[in-house]
Amino acid sequence: MKKIFYIAILFNLLFADVHYAKIEPYQTVIIKSEVSGRVTMAKKELEGSVVTGQIVQIDDKLNKIDLQHSIESLKLIKKMIKLNQEMLPWLKSNMEKKELLYKNVVNLSSTSVNQKNSIYSAFVSSKTQYNGTLEKILNLKEQKINLEQKITLLKDTISKKNIALDKKYLYNLNVQKGEFVNIGLPIATISDISRAKIVLYLNEDELKNINSKKIYINGKETDLKFSKIWKIADKKYISSYRAEIIIKPEERFSKLVKVEIK
Repeated sequence: MKKIFYIAILFNLLFADVHYAKIEPYQTVIIKSEVSGRVTMAKKELEGSVVTGQIVQIDDKLNKIDLQHSIESLKLIKKMIKLNQEMLPWLKSNMEKKELLYKNVVNLSSTSVNQKNSIYSAFVSSKTQYNGTLEKILNLKEQKINLEQKITLLKDTISKKNIALDKKYLYNLNVQKGEFVNIGLPIATISDISRAKIVLYLNEDELKNINSKKIYINGKETDLKFSKIWKIADKKYISSYRAEIIIKPEERFSKLVKVEIK
């Protein structure tokens, strides 16, 4: 009789739409370093609190010096481009005048060969000067593009060396001052606790008419609905489908709750 009683309990547990799950932060992520360098500041004391502001600083002194020099070089190149561009119309006009003069005298019998050669040389010289200036402008513009790209990359590197949070819960800070970090090294584990979620794994029967069913938490009926239900069965919980319920944030997370679907 006792054996039959336990079998009945097991049968009810297997086929009742009852689950036990933890209340989890809406999202938890691991921040990994996108740059290399020595840690000059790490606010370990902020662990276990919601943080808005900087938590880690990686040495960016040389990057900032390089950035300043690059910005100054860019200013000089822009001035050089402007000066050469201002000269270009005059050089072009001078070249066209000398070209016209040469065309006018090249077939004249009254003009000596030496004169024609001299006029042609002046024309070639002016054309060479014009083309040289045009080529210089193009080279300077290429340098300008390269410097602008370098400045963008330096700014990006500097920003990545300053790791800051915006109203996120700092669960764990993995680095400390003086430590050298490489790209890909885990820096911190953070959570978004502005919302919470409950993750369940539902079988095929539970998914039938799921949108018309009520969700009960710890025996109390709620107006909650599943925010997301996976369409592919879970690898770990075979033949079950992951489902999430989004709820208001809790004062304490990781509490175990009973969830019923009726």
